[in-house]
Amino acid sequence: MSRAVATLFGVGLLRPAPGTWGSLAALPLFWALHAIGGIWLTLAATVAVTLGGVAIVRAATQGADTDPPEIVIDEVAGQWIALLPVSYGAAFAGVGVLALWPGWVVGFAAFRLFDIRKPWLVGRADRMGGPWGVMLDDVVAGILAALVVIVSGAVYHVVLM
Repeated sequence: MSRAVATLFGVGLLRPAPGTWGSLAALPLFWALHAIGGIWLTLAATVAVTLGGVAIVRAATQGADTDPPEIVIDEVAGQWIALLPVSYGAAFAGVGVLALWPGWVVGFAAFRLFDIRKPWLVGRADRMGGPWGVMLDDVVAGILAALVVIVSGAVYHVVLM
């Protein structure tokens, strides 16, 4: 069962670029969470997937220090972190979360960029190895992407509006 969850029920087996497929699969799941329970459910689910992901990765990799490409639960956690500002913005503005579609695009693109390129702290977390390293590089990439979403939204609303 841990292998099924770690691969997001087979999404991680898609080729090429299983991490990108995992991030794409995370999008409708995030939308559903927000539609059902708003920012609080998306936040709780993100924390649960992030913390639970460590145990899932540990079980799925048998404790090995590698990050097999088919494991995408870490991409789900990171992508959801990147989208948390969108969920908050929708709740704050009292609009549907899809109304903030530019934030979705920026969050997805920024997360994938940070996850693939692994700059600065993302790379350091990735080199940790083990289940924590597998999860933390995506968590850090998600945090950096969330900051890009926030700054992009601020620039849009302050400069362009």
